[in-house]
Amino acid sequence: MQAPWRSLRESAGREGELARYAVARLDEIEELADAGTLYRPVRLQLGITAFGASAWIGHTTGDLVIDLHDPGDPTADQELFLVVRGHAMFELHGERVDAPAGTFVFAPPGTPRRAYAEEAGTAILLIEGTPGKGYEPRGWELWAPLAPMYGTARYAEVADALRAAVKAHPQYGLLFYNLACCESLTGKPTEALVHLQRAIELSEEFRENARSDSDFDPIRDEPGFRNLVSR
Repeated sequence: MQAPWRSLRESAGREGELARYAVARLDEIEELADAGTLYRPVRLQLGITAFGASAWIGHTTGDLVIDLHDPGDPTADQELFLVVRGHAMFELHGERVDAPAGTFVFAPPGTPRRAYAEEAGTAILLIEGTPGKGYEPRGWELWAPLAPMYGTARYAEVADALRAAVKAHPQYGLLFYNLACCESLTGKPTEALVHLQRAIELSEEFRENARSDSDFDPIRDEPGFRNLVSR
């Protein structure tokens, strides 16, 4: 997967040490697709780990810019939207909210929300975090562009892309988990177990997920799989 443009710069601090900071221009961040919407992975681009940040783009008037939450997605995040250019129309709990450039929109956890572009070139910055909990980056920005291929059963291609992704971003259990799923489905049980184990080491949530995930049906009777999910 092509790495997005990124500029890390150094400046002298007060006591002479070097302080690193990152700079990115919106139009130079790689644009990716997620379920019919387009986004630019600001958090990933700048190396942010304290909160989620992404920019969502509508190139033409009427484009869906912010989609509704999928039923299976986490909805525990507080979300702050800022229309940074163009003009958007939000729908929150069925109410329409006009949002020209410079408008902030705050959505508490679980709020049904979507937004459309009222002007071509509309861009909306989304900042998100979970109340009372430290932010845990999941690497969804790297997975979302591969999800359509996964949805059409191109598991070998997805696995190839994920192998490159986990090498470049080994901190994300989600990538290891989905790689294990694809390897299970393409007859690579040994590799699947290794990557599932790594996913679980990074986050216990993946142990529970694996117990009922049909992607692991081909290796469900493997002793290694039973050991991983029964702990």
